[in-house]
Amino acid sequence: MYHFAETKGQTGAALVFTFHGTGGSADQFHGLASELIPGAHVISPQGDVSEGGAARFFRRTGEGVYDMDDLARRTAAMRDFVETAIARVKPSGVIGLGYSNGANILTSVMLKGPRLFDRALLLHPLIPWTPDANPALDSVKVLITAGRRDPICPPPQTQALADALTAMGAAVDLHWHDGGHQIDRSEVEAIRQALGTNIGQSG
Repeated sequence: MYHFAETKGQTGAALVFTFHGTGGSADQFHGLASELIPGAHVISPQGDVSEGGAARFFRRTGEGVYDMDDLARRTAAMRDFVETAIARVKPSGVIGLGYSNGANILTSVMLKGPRLFDRALLLHPLIPWTPDANPALDSVKVLITAGRRDPICPPPQTQALADALTAMGAAVDLHWHDGGHQIDRSEVEAIRQALGTNIGQSG
Protein backbone atom coordinates (compact mmCIF):
# COMPACT_ATOMS: atom_id res chain seq x y z
CA MET A 1 0.00 0.00 0.00
CA TYR A 2 1.39 3.34 -1.02
CA HIS A 3 1.66 6.31 1.29
CA PHE A 4 0.02 9.22 -0.51
CA ALA A 5 -1.10 12.82 -0.26
CA GLU A 6 -4.75 13.52 -0.95
CA THR A 7 -6.83 16.64 -1.46
CA LYS A 8 -10.55 15.98 -1.64
CA GLY A 9 -12.33 17.73 -4.48
CA GLN A 10 -15.88 18.57 -5.31
CA THR A 11 -18.34 15.73 -5.81
CA GLY A 12 -18.11 14.44 -9.36
CA ALA A 13 -15.01 16.50 -10.19
CA ALA A 14 -12.00 15.13 -12.06
CA LEU A 15 -9.45 12.99 -10.24
CA VAL A 16 -5.80 13.91 -10.80
CA PHE A 17 -2.95 11.55 -9.93
CA THR A 18 0.54 13.03 -9.69
CA PHE A 19 3.75 10.98 -9.77
CA HIS A 20 7.03 12.53 -8.59
CA GLY A 21 10.48 12.18 -10.09
CA THR A 22 13.44 10.32 -8.56
CA GLY A 23 14.23 11.81 -5.17
CA GLY A 24 10.94 13.68 -5.07
CA SER A 25 8.01 13.16 -2.77
CA ALA A 26 4.24 12.95 -2.86
CA ASP A 27 4.18 16.73 -2.41
CA GLN A 28 6.26 17.53 -5.52
CA PHE A 29 3.30 18.20 -7.83
CA HIS A 30 0.38 17.80 -5.46
CA GLY A 31 -0.27 21.50 -4.94
CA LEU A 32 0.30 22.30 -8.60
CA ALA A 33 -2.41 19.84 -9.60
CA SER A 34 -4.94 21.69 -7.45
CA GLU A 35 -3.93 24.93 -9.16
CA LEU A 36 -4.15 23.34 -12.59
CA ILE A 37 -7.69 22.11 -12.00
CA PRO A 38 -9.42 23.94 -9.14
CA GLY A 39 -11.92 21.74 -7.34
CA ALA A 40 -10.33 18.50 -8.56
CA HIS A 41 -9.66 15.54 -6.32
CA VAL A 42 -5.87 15.04 -6.19
CA ILE A 43 -4.02 11.91 -5.13
CA SER A 44 -0.22 11.73 -5.13
CA PRO A 45 1.43 8.40 -4.23
CA GLN A 46 4.93 8.24 -2.77
CA GLY A 47 7.36 5.93 -4.53
CA ASP A 48 8.13 2.89 -2.37
CA VAL A 49 11.56 2.05 -3.82
CA SER A 50 14.70 3.62 -2.36
CA GLU A 51 17.74 4.24 -4.55
CA GLY A 52 20.44 5.48 -2.21
CA GLY A 53 17.74 7.17 -0.16
CA ALA A 54 15.98 8.67 -3.19
CA ALA A 55 12.36 7.62 -3.62
CA ARG A 56 11.41 5.95 -6.89
CA PHE A 57 8.51 3.91 -8.25
CA PHE A 58 10.59 0.97 -9.53
CA ARG A 59 14.15 -0.29 -9.50
CA ARG A 60 16.83 0.24 -12.10
CA THR A 61 20.33 -1.16 -12.51
CA GLY A 62 21.79 1.92 -14.16
CA GLU A 63 20.82 5.19 -15.83
CA GLY A 64 18.11 4.24 -18.32
CA VAL A 65 18.49 0.53 -17.53
CA TYR A 66 15.36 -0.78 -15.82
CA ASP A 67 14.79 -3.89 -13.74
CA MET A 68 11.97 -5.07 -15.97
CA ASP A 69 10.72 -7.75 -13.56
CA ASP A 70 10.46 -5.19 -10.79
CA LEU A 71 8.81 -2.70 -13.15
CA ALA A 72 6.16 -5.31 -14.01
CA ARG A 73 5.41 -5.91 -10.32
CA ARG A 74 5.32 -2.21 -9.47
CA THR A 75 3.13 -1.46 -12.49
CA ALA A 76 0.58 -4.04 -11.36
CA ALA A 77 0.62 -2.61 -7.83
CA MET A 78 0.13 0.92 -9.12
CA ARG A 79 -2.73 -0.15 -11.36
CA ASP A 80 -4.44 -1.65 -8.31
CA PHE A 81 -3.87 1.57 -6.37
CA VAL A 82 -5.28 3.73 -9.16
CA GLU A 83 -8.27 1.45 -9.76
CA THR A 84 -9.13 1.43 -6.05
CA ALA A 85 -8.95 5.22 -5.84
CA ILE A 86 -11.14 5.65 -8.93
CA ALA A 87 -13.76 3.30 -7.50
CA ARG A 88 -13.74 5.23 -4.23
CA VAL A 89 -13.83 8.77 -5.66
CA LYS A 90 -16.11 8.11 -8.66
CA PRO A 91 -14.73 11.06 -10.67
CA SER A 92 -16.01 12.57 -13.89
CA GLY A 93 -12.63 11.94 -15.50
CA VAL A 94 -9.12 10.79 -14.61
CA ILE A 95 -5.88 12.65 -15.35
CA GLY A 96 -2.31 11.53 -14.70
CA LEU A 97 0.69 13.85 -14.38
CA GLY A 98 4.18 12.45 -13.95
CA TYR A 99 7.75 13.71 -14.19
CA SER A 100 10.77 11.56 -15.10
CA ASN A 101 10.48 8.34 -13.04
CA GLY A 102 6.88 9.34 -12.27
CA ALA A 103 6.16 9.75 -15.98
CA ASN A 104 7.65 6.32 -16.57
CA ILE A 105 5.45 4.50 -14.05
CA LEU A 106 2.42 6.41 -15.35
CA THR A 107 3.23 5.38 -18.93
CA SER A 108 3.82 1.78 -17.89
CA VAL A 109 0.44 1.67 -16.13
CA MET A 110 -1.24 3.12 -19.23
CA LEU A 111 0.38 0.52 -21.48
CA LYS A 112 -1.00 -2.42 -19.47
CA GLY A 113 -4.59 -3.49 -19.17
CA PRO A 114 -7.84 -1.57 -19.54
CA ARG A 115 -8.03 2.19 -19.83
CA LEU A 116 -7.70 4.10 -16.56
CA PHE A 117 -6.67 7.61 -17.64
CA ASP A 118 -8.55 9.97 -19.95
CA ARG A 119 -5.58 12.30 -20.17
CA ALA A 120 -1.87 11.95 -19.38
CA LEU A 121 0.75 14.65 -18.92
CA LEU A 122 4.18 13.03 -19.29
CA LEU A 123 7.12 15.28 -18.38
CA HIS A 124 10.45 13.87 -19.58
CA PRO A 125 9.45 10.21 -19.88
CA LEU A 126 11.94 7.50 -20.81
CA ILE A 127 10.57 4.20 -22.14
CA PRO A 128 13.66 2.31 -23.36
CA TRP A 129 11.75 -0.51 -25.00
CA THR A 130 9.24 -0.86 -27.82
CA PRO A 131 5.86 -1.08 -26.09
CA ASP A 132 3.21 -3.54 -27.17
CA ALA A 133 0.11 -1.93 -28.67
CA ASN A 134 -2.74 -1.30 -26.24
CA PRO A 135 -6.07 -0.51 -27.95
CA ALA A 136 -7.33 0.91 -24.64
CA LEU A 137 -5.27 4.03 -25.38
CA ASP A 138 -7.43 4.95 -28.36
CA SER A 139 -8.54 8.61 -27.99
CA VAL A 140 -6.61 9.14 -24.74
CA LYS A 141 -5.15 12.67 -24.76
CA VAL A 142 -1.42 12.72 -24.08
CA LEU A 143 0.95 15.64 -23.67
CA ILE A 144 4.66 14.78 -23.68
CA THR A 145 7.15 17.50 -22.72
CA ALA A 146 10.89 17.13 -23.17
CA GLY A 147 14.22 18.91 -23.50
CA ARG A 148 16.21 18.74 -26.70
CA ARG A 149 19.43 18.57 -24.64
CA ASP A 150 18.15 16.10 -22.05
CA PRO A 151 21.04 13.71 -21.23
CA ILE A 152 18.73 11.33 -19.35
CA CYS A 153 15.87 11.11 -21.86
CA PRO A 154 17.41 11.20 -25.35
CA PRO A 155 15.15 13.00 -27.86
CA PRO A 156 15.01 10.01 -30.27
CA GLN A 157 13.48 7.85 -27.53
CA THR A 158 11.03 10.58 -26.62
CA GLN A 159 9.96 10.79 -30.26
CA ALA A 160 9.70 7.00 -30.44
CA LEU A 161 7.33 6.97 -27.48
CA ALA A 162 5.20 9.71 -29.03
CA ASP A 163 5.05 7.76 -32.30
CA ALA A 164 4.15 4.51 -30.52
CA LEU A 165 1.31 6.13 -28.56
CA THR A 166 0.04 7.83 -31.71
CA ALA A 167 0.01 4.48 -33.50
CA MET A 168 -2.18 3.14 -30.67
CA GLY A 169 -4.73 5.86 -31.37
CA ALA A 170 -3.80 8.29 -28.60
CA ALA A 171 -4.06 12.00 -29.36
CA VAL A 172 -0.45 13.01 -28.70
CA ASP A 173 0.95 16.52 -28.43
CA LEU A 174 4.75 16.75 -28.12
CA HIS A 175 6.24 19.91 -26.60
CA TRP A 176 9.99 20.54 -26.83
CA HIS A 177 12.17 23.11 -25.12
CA ASP A 178 15.88 23.75 -25.67
CA GLY A 179 17.03 22.74 -22.19
CA GLY A 180 17.86 19.48 -20.46
CA HIS A 181 16.10 17.33 -17.90
CA GLN A 182 14.85 20.21 -15.78
CA ILE A 183 11.24 21.34 -16.00
CA ASP A 184 11.14 24.45 -18.15
CA ARG A 185 8.54 27.15 -17.56
CA SER A 186 7.25 26.56 -21.08
CA GLU A 187 6.25 23.03 -20.03
CA VAL A 188 3.93 24.40 -17.37
CA GLU A 189 2.40 26.68 -19.98
CA ALA A 190 1.98 23.70 -22.33
CA ILE A 191 0.18 21.82 -19.54
CA ARG A 192 -2.02 24.82 -18.86
CA GLN A 193 -2.97 25.04 -22.52
CA ALA A 194 -3.60 21.30 -22.76
CA LEU A 195 -5.95 21.45 -19.80
CA GLY A 196 -7.51 24.75 -20.84
CA THR A 197 -7.04 26.18 -17.36
CA ASN A 198 -5.37 29.22 -15.87
CA ILE A 199 -2.83 28.53 -13.15
CA GLY A 200 -1.59 32.08 -12.82
CA GLN A 201 2.11 32.42 -12.18
CA SER A 202 2.68 28.95 -10.73
CA GLY A 203 5.40 26.78 -12.17
